[in-house]
Amino acid sequence: MTEKIKGLMKKYEEMISYLVVGVLTTLVSWVAMYLASWLLFGNPLHPTPFENAVMSSVNWVAGVTFAYFTNRRFVFKSHEPMLREIPKFVLSRVSTFILDLAVRQLFGMLGINTYITTFVSAVLVFIGNYVLSKLLVFRKGNKVNTV
Repeated sequence: MTEKIKGLMKKYEEMISYLVVGVLTTLVSWVAMYLASWLLFGNPLHPTPFENAVMSSVNWVAGVTFAYFTNRRFVFKSHEPMLREIPKFVLSRVSTFILDLAVRQLFGMLGINTYITTFVSAVLVFIGNYVLSKLLVFRKGNKVNTV
């Protein structure tokens, strides 16, 4: 039984690692966002549009930064030059951010509940980020050991 579990964990190691890193990335981005809210604005219960924009920006930058380094090291175990990967990673995350905005707008126009919208969008963004990271950013092919 334990051998079967070990075999499954080995087989799905990358996906399990990606899931763990995704949860940690979410936590890091939320902590950064709320810390910025507290430090910059006194942590208002109803932020202004400007405050929301700042908080969202901090959230996104912290999340993308943490996600790049943890995905590079623990999920995809990349040894490619960082200067080659980082622009592709950021562009892939911008594209899934646009996907999130599109889903939110579409579901909003259809009158779909915000909780359902958030869940569907999160699933699509999670899958999109994984596929783009695997196929475009952290491709296994050219093994270069320079950082």
